[in-house]
Amino acid sequence: MSRTLWKVIPPAYWMVIGIFAVGAVAIDGYTSAFSIRALLVLSAFLVIASAGQTMTMLIGGIDLSIPFVVGFANVAAAQLSSDGMPFAMAIVVVVAISMCIGAANGAISSALKVHPLIITLGTGTVTLGAVLLWTRGYPSGSAPGYINEFVSIGATIGPIPIPWLVPATILLVLALYLFETRTVLGRQVFALGSNPTAAPYVLIRPLRVWVFCFAVSAALAAITGILLLGFSGAAFADAGRPYLFQTVAAAVIGGTALSGGKGGILGTVAGALALTQLNTVLIGFGLDQSAVQVALGALIVLVVALYGRQPHLRNAI
Repeated sequence: MSRTLWKVIPPAYWMVIGIFAVGAVAIDGYTSAFSIRALLVLSAFLVIASAGQTMTMLIGGIDLSIPFVVGFANVAAAQLSSDGMPFAMAIVVVVAISMCIGAANGAISSALKVHPLIITLGTGTVTLGAVLLWTRGYPSGSAPGYINEFVSIGATIGPIPIPWLVPATILLVLALYLFETRTVLGRQVFALGSNPTAAPYVLIRPLRVWVFCFAVSAALAAITGILLLGFSGAAFADAGRPYLFQTVAAAVIGGTALSGGKGGILGTVAGALALTQLNTVLIGFGLDQSAVQVALGALIVLVVALYGRQPHLRNAI
């Protein structure tokens, strides 16, 4: 029975259950309604950003521009709104620009055979630097009330005591899961990550897949930045800084292989929940932020070491 449960429930979800149990026993108020809502909201932000990172990792890439695009979207949406553009139009413009940046990352990395770690770090730095030059380092503007309500921990959906962000994130996860498992392009993502050398021989176009995955990653990073604007109430260029580490960590903890071809969005959800819970529990134990970062880093090293012992699919067949 225990072996069956272990196979049905991925290891990352056992981690979520274990951390929650520790918090419930050791920290007063950890299981209160407000704490649960806060956990779900903070996890939702991380799930959205990490979903894009998962897409790039499945093809054997990595997107280090995510925190910069989050910051760009956070500042640009606020500034455009402050300059008189309707906020809905500002969202469309910011997401479209972000997708172009992501598409360029994928195209350059695929066409020139350059590792995306270098490309994405460079384009991300340029993007955030450009928006800071535009605003002269002092962005203005804020999100409208409906965005604040959408992400507020205290908001409700009728009698249900959660904000709209939570069910919207669940719908996003469901859509990505169906994409991974029920579409031709979704299966091509896994096939390309499993064996990039053989993929072109089965009529997979690597350039198209890379452009698509990185464009999706940038779009989700931009959406995260806009939602964080509503959550914080003010534009902040460094709003995406935590996501440089956490998006990769959530995907890896969830079982997505750094070499590509293995993993998926369901595991990333568990990784995001585990990271958010672990951060909360460690702070509840009285650790400062530096000690929390050390503990989280040690966890990632451990998880990567465990997953890294498994042979890549292309070496196992």
